[in-house]
Amino acid sequence: MFRRFFDAILEQCQQAKLIWGKELYIDATKVDANASVDSLTTRFAVEAREALQRHLEELFQEENEQQIPVPDPSALEAAPQPPPLPMVLPEEAQEALLEEQASRHDWYAKAGEQQREVRGLYQRRSDQRVSTTDPDATPMRHAGGPVHLGYQTHYVVDGGKQRMILAALVTPAEVMENQPMLDLLWHVRFRWHLRPRQVTGDTKYGTLENIKAIEDAGMRASIPLFNRENEHGAYYGSSRFTSDAIHDCYICPNGQPLHLSRMEYKAEDQADAATCNACPLKAEWTPSPYGRQVHRSFHVDYLERVKGYYQTEAYQKALRKRKVWVEPLFGEAKEWHGMRRFRLRRLWRVNCEALVIAAGQNLKRLLKKRGWGRRPFPAEAVATVPPDFEPDESPRHDLLKSSRPSVAVASVVTRGALSTFFELQTRLFSRITSYHNSSLCYIMLYLK
Repeated sequence: MFRRFFDAILEQCQQAKLIWGKELYIDATKVDANASVDSLTTRFAVEAREALQRHLEELFQEENEQQIPVPDPSALEAAPQPPPLPMVLPEEAQEALLEEQASRHDWYAKAGEQQREVRGLYQRRSDQRVSTTDPDATPMRHAGGPVHLGYQTHYVVDGGKQRMILAALVTPAEVMENQPMLDLLWHVRFRWHLRPRQVTGDTKYGTLENIKAIEDAGMRASIPLFNRENEHGAYYGSSRFTSDAIHDCYICPNGQPLHLSRMEYKAEDQADAATCNACPLKAEWTPSPYGRQVHRSFHVDYLERVKGYYQTEAYQKALRKRKVWVEPLFGEAKEWHGMRRFRLRRLWRVNCEALVIAAGQNLKRLLKKRGWGRRPFPAEAVATVPPDFEPDESPRHDLLKSSRPSVAVASVVTRGALSTFFELQTRLFSRITSYHNSSLCYIMLYLK
């Protein structure tokens, strides 16, 4: 319901032509949860308690089904169904596509829910411990400070002057910022029928998967890549090597090629041992006697294409614009709309809260466009205007084409009404003060 409310506000903004749609900016911010770190406990104990609760519900499910009447499914089947879209794919391709979509984790469709069944090479802390107050909140840090429980709020903002929020999603704090990026972009493109020319984000969004998907969709990825200059400590990183697309290899700064030595999930280029050992720059590149090794992805051409954007004016302008485009919206939401700390608990509830805040931010811009944000002078001031008042015929009055009295006259009348009111209050206070002074005099004389 809250997502439909957000979409309804944004539809009116689109009808008012407040959405440009040529540029998209994406960013995320950390928000504290309404839970304490002291509420963390072992996840196994919480899951065992929930399993016991589900078992008890299944035991008493038959009694509840006997008391609650079951609706007739024929009425639902007789309801009109939406017509199927024309498809040109064969049935086998459609089935394969449906299987792929079912196995894929859609962050936007699942409202930012974490994939607990998928684990990498490391053990997540939230896989072992969970908060009993808010089970969906996970530990996080604010700029090197103490550990808090919280979430991450993701915004996709239009590049137009109004800075309309096109999508809002809340995920647990453990979810990396780059993970829900593609799902948010595809939702924005197909839901609002946009054809953006570029997508801009910070370095955290510069993964190979995101850049490849953006470039394949016909958009320019104005995203800075991770600097691998110091990836090997005191030795120079792989960014010093030049990619040779014709011979499909890397060229070292001394002009020597690195030949392909192994291919698994990525390619591995290695320099000739004799050439590398005789090179005067070996002490700065590698301590190995077998030659320097450089790993590269099979889609390295996408990374080289993005690196080619660095010197263009459009790329520099997009990065400058990003710094002042999304962060002020987060500051507005935290300072004026209470998003510094969520009041509700559980992931679906905080998503509702974030959608209401984002809808309010869009609604303010919509009202400003329609002119409802102008506040006229008080109605009581018009009521106190003398009946024989005639507005002055001035060029400003002719320009505004309005028969109402000017704001200056209303302010004068309002000032007179306020002065009369405060004068009466002052007289009343002076009488009360004189009465109390006389009473004090009588008491002092009596005591003497």
